[in-house]
Amino acid sequence: MNEGQPKVRASLLEAALWFVQSATRLSGVQRLALIGSILSDRPSPKDVDLLVYVAGDADLAPLASLARRLMGRLQSQNRGADVFLADERCHYLGRTCSWKVCRPGVRASCDALHCGRRPYLHDDVATIRLPDSLIAAPLLDLWPRVVRRCQVPADVEEMVSRLPQSHDTAVERTAGSPSLAAGAHRDRQVSRLSP
Repeated sequence: MNEGQPKVRASLLEAALWFVQSATRLSGVQRLALIGSILSDRPSPKDVDLLVYVAGDADLAPLASLARRLMGRLQSQNRGADVFLADERCHYLGRTCSWKVCRPGVRASCDALHCGRRPYLHDDVATIRLPDSLIAAPLLDLWPRVVRRCQVPADVEEMVSRLPQSHDTAVERTAGSPSLAAGAHRDRQVSRLSP
Protein backbone atom coordinates (compact mmCIF):
# COMPACT_ATOMS: atom_id res chain seq x y z
CA MET A 1 0.00 0.00 0.00
CA ASN A 2 1.27 3.46 -0.89
CA GLU A 3 2.49 5.49 2.08
CA GLY A 4 -0.09 8.24 1.48
CA GLN A 5 -3.06 5.90 1.15
CA PRO A 6 -3.65 5.29 4.87
CA LYS A 7 -3.63 9.09 5.29
CA VAL A 8 -6.34 9.40 2.63
CA ARG A 9 -8.63 6.95 4.40
CA ALA A 10 -7.89 8.54 7.79
CA SER A 11 -8.74 12.00 6.42
CA LEU A 12 -11.98 10.77 4.86
CA LEU A 13 -13.03 9.02 8.07
CA GLU A 14 -12.08 11.97 10.28
CA ALA A 15 -14.17 14.26 8.07
CA ALA A 16 -17.09 11.80 8.15
CA LEU A 17 -16.92 11.65 11.96
CA TRP A 18 -16.95 15.46 12.15
CA PHE A 19 -19.98 15.56 9.83
CA VAL A 20 -21.91 12.95 11.84
CA GLN A 21 -21.18 14.67 15.15
CA SER A 22 -22.33 17.99 13.67
CA ALA A 23 -25.38 16.71 11.77
CA THR A 24 -26.85 14.90 14.76
CA ARG A 25 -27.41 18.31 16.37
CA LEU A 26 -29.59 19.55 13.52
CA SER A 27 -33.37 19.60 13.75
CA GLY A 28 -35.03 17.15 11.37
CA VAL A 29 -32.07 14.77 11.01
CA GLN A 30 -33.37 11.34 11.97
CA ARG A 31 -30.68 8.87 10.95
CA LEU A 32 -27.17 8.82 9.47
CA ALA A 33 -25.35 6.06 7.60
CA LEU A 34 -21.99 5.53 5.95
CA ILE A 35 -22.08 3.96 2.49
CA GLY A 36 -19.80 3.57 -0.51
CA SER A 37 -16.23 2.56 -1.16
CA ILE A 38 -14.90 3.68 2.24
CA LEU A 39 -16.54 0.49 3.57
CA SER A 40 -14.48 -1.68 1.23
CA ASP A 41 -10.80 -2.47 1.39
CA ARG A 42 -10.08 0.11 -1.34
CA PRO A 43 -6.83 1.72 -0.18
CA SER A 44 -7.50 5.19 -1.56
CA PRO A 45 -11.20 6.02 -2.00
CA LYS A 46 -11.95 9.17 -3.98
CA ASP A 47 -14.67 10.29 -1.59
CA VAL A 48 -16.78 9.55 1.44
CA ASP A 49 -20.50 8.91 1.04
CA LEU A 50 -23.06 9.57 3.75
CA LEU A 51 -26.78 8.90 3.73
CA VAL A 52 -28.90 11.22 5.86
CA TYR A 53 -32.55 10.49 6.63
CA VAL A 54 -34.53 13.68 7.20
CA ALA A 55 -38.04 14.59 8.33
CA GLY A 56 -40.38 15.81 5.63
CA ASP A 57 -40.42 19.32 7.07
CA ALA A 58 -36.68 19.52 7.84
CA ASP A 59 -34.91 22.72 6.84
CA LEU A 60 -32.12 21.46 4.57
CA ALA A 61 -30.11 24.72 4.62
CA PRO A 62 -28.05 23.87 7.75
CA LEU A 63 -27.43 20.34 6.49
CA ALA A 64 -26.36 21.61 3.07
CA SER A 65 -24.01 24.07 4.79
CA LEU A 66 -22.42 21.20 6.73
CA ALA A 67 -22.11 19.17 3.53
CA ARG A 68 -20.33 22.09 1.80
CA ARG A 69 -17.94 22.36 4.75
CA LEU A 70 -17.31 18.61 4.56
CA MET A 71 -16.51 18.89 0.85
CA GLY A 72 -14.25 21.87 1.54
CA ARG A 73 -12.28 19.92 4.14
CA LEU A 74 -11.60 17.15 1.64
CA GLN A 75 -11.10 19.24 -1.48
CA SER A 76 -7.58 20.27 -0.39
CA GLN A 77 -6.65 16.56 -0.59
CA ASN A 78 -8.26 16.15 -4.01
CA ARG A 79 -11.05 14.11 -2.43
CA GLY A 80 -14.77 14.71 -2.15
CA ALA A 81 -17.95 13.81 -0.38
CA ASP A 82 -21.54 13.08 -1.27
CA VAL A 83 -24.36 13.62 1.20
CA PHE A 84 -27.36 11.68 -0.03
CA LEU A 85 -30.84 12.28 1.38
CA ALA A 86 -33.78 10.01 2.11
CA ASP A 87 -37.03 10.68 3.92
CA GLU A 88 -38.35 8.96 7.03
CA ARG A 89 -40.12 6.35 4.84
CA CYS A 90 -36.79 5.44 3.20
CA HIS A 91 -37.57 7.12 -0.13
CA TYR A 92 -34.57 8.51 -1.96
CA LEU A 93 -34.72 12.31 -2.31
CA GLY A 94 -31.40 13.25 -3.91
CA ARG A 95 -28.34 15.02 -2.51
CA THR A 96 -27.72 18.23 -0.65
CA CYS A 97 -27.34 21.27 -2.90
CA SER A 98 -23.71 22.31 -3.21
CA TRP A 99 -24.49 25.98 -3.86
CA LYS A 100 -24.42 28.56 -1.08
CA VAL A 101 -27.47 30.28 -2.60
CA CYS A 102 -30.12 27.79 -3.69
CA ARG A 103 -33.13 29.03 -5.60
CA PRO A 104 -34.44 28.78 -9.16
CA GLY A 105 -32.62 30.77 -11.81
CA VAL A 106 -29.49 31.51 -9.77
CA ARG A 107 -27.33 28.84 -11.42
CA ALA A 108 -27.74 27.94 -15.08
CA SER A 109 -25.62 24.83 -14.43
CA CYS A 110 -27.96 23.43 -11.77
CA ASP A 111 -29.21 20.03 -12.91
CA ALA A 112 -31.75 19.51 -10.12
CA LEU A 113 -35.09 18.41 -11.54
CA HIS A 114 -37.05 20.79 -9.31
CA CYS A 115 -34.50 23.46 -8.40
CA GLY A 116 -35.74 25.46 -5.42
CA ARG A 117 -38.97 23.54 -4.84
CA ARG A 118 -37.42 22.33 -1.61
CA PRO A 119 -34.51 24.63 -0.83
CA TYR A 120 -31.12 22.90 -0.74
CA LEU A 121 -32.41 19.62 -2.18
CA HIS A 122 -30.49 18.66 -5.31
CA ASP A 123 -32.94 16.13 -6.74
CA ASP A 124 -30.79 15.00 -9.66
CA VAL A 125 -32.39 11.55 -9.66
CA ALA A 126 -32.00 11.33 -13.44
CA THR A 127 -28.21 11.38 -12.90
CA ILE A 128 -27.79 9.29 -9.77
CA ARG A 129 -30.15 7.22 -7.70
CA LEU A 130 -29.28 4.98 -4.78
CA PRO A 131 -30.83 1.50 -4.84
CA ASP A 132 -33.94 1.13 -2.67
CA SER A 133 -32.29 -1.83 -0.92
CA LEU A 134 -29.35 0.34 0.14
CA ILE A 135 -31.64 3.05 1.49
CA ALA A 136 -33.75 0.50 3.39
CA ALA A 137 -30.69 -1.22 4.90
CA PRO A 138 -27.46 0.79 4.53
CA LEU A 139 -24.29 -1.13 5.22
CA LEU A 140 -23.37 0.92 8.29
CA ASP A 141 -25.87 2.95 10.28
CA LEU A 142 -23.97 5.44 12.44
CA TRP A 143 -26.72 7.27 14.30
CA PRO A 144 -28.96 7.14 16.33
CA ARG A 145 -27.84 3.53 16.66
CA VAL A 146 -24.85 1.80 15.10
CA VAL A 147 -25.93 -1.13 12.96
CA ARG A 148 -23.41 -3.07 10.87
CA ARG A 149 -24.70 -4.98 7.87
CA CYS A 150 -21.22 -5.86 6.63
CA GLN A 151 -17.77 -6.48 8.00
CA VAL A 152 -16.13 -3.08 8.13
CA PRO A 153 -12.42 -2.31 7.77
CA ALA A 154 -10.48 -1.75 10.99
CA ASP A 155 -10.08 1.98 10.38
CA VAL A 156 -13.84 2.38 9.95
CA GLU A 157 -14.39 0.35 13.12
CA GLU A 158 -12.04 2.69 14.98
CA MET A 159 -14.05 5.70 13.75
CA VAL A 160 -17.30 4.02 14.86
CA SER A 161 -15.84 3.43 18.32
CA ARG A 162 -15.49 7.22 18.67
CA LEU A 163 -19.21 7.81 18.21
CA PRO A 164 -20.96 8.88 21.41
CA GLN A 165 -23.70 6.22 21.55
CA SER A 166 -23.45 2.58 22.53
CA HIS A 167 -23.49 -0.02 19.81
CA ASP A 168 -23.46 -3.72 19.17
CA THR A 169 -20.45 -5.12 17.33
CA ALA A 170 -22.47 -7.88 15.66
CA VAL A 171 -23.05 -7.81 11.92
CA GLU A 172 -26.73 -7.80 10.97
CA ARG A 173 -27.37 -9.97 7.93
CA THR A 174 -30.08 -8.79 5.57
CA ALA A 175 -32.18 -11.27 3.63
CA GLY A 176 -30.99 -11.99 0.12
CA SER A 177 -27.75 -10.08 0.52
CA PRO A 178 -24.19 -11.23 1.07
CA SER A 179 -23.74 -8.00 3.08
CA LEU A 180 -20.51 -7.12 1.35
CA ALA A 181 -19.48 -3.50 1.04
CA ALA A 182 -18.06 -4.12 -2.42
CA GLY A 183 -21.46 -5.33 -3.61
CA ALA A 184 -23.18 -2.19 -2.38
CA HIS A 185 -20.53 -0.01 -3.98
CA ARG A 186 -21.05 -1.91 -7.24
CA ASP A 187 -24.84 -1.40 -6.93
CA ARG A 188 -24.30 2.32 -6.50
CA GLN A 189 -22.10 2.50 -9.57
CA VAL A 190 -24.68 0.60 -11.62
CA SER A 191 -27.33 3.07 -10.47
CA ARG A 192 -25.45 6.02 -11.98
CA LEU A 193 -27.35 6.90 -15.11
CA SER A 194 -25.87 8.62 -18.12
CA PRO A 195 -26.88 12.28 -18.34
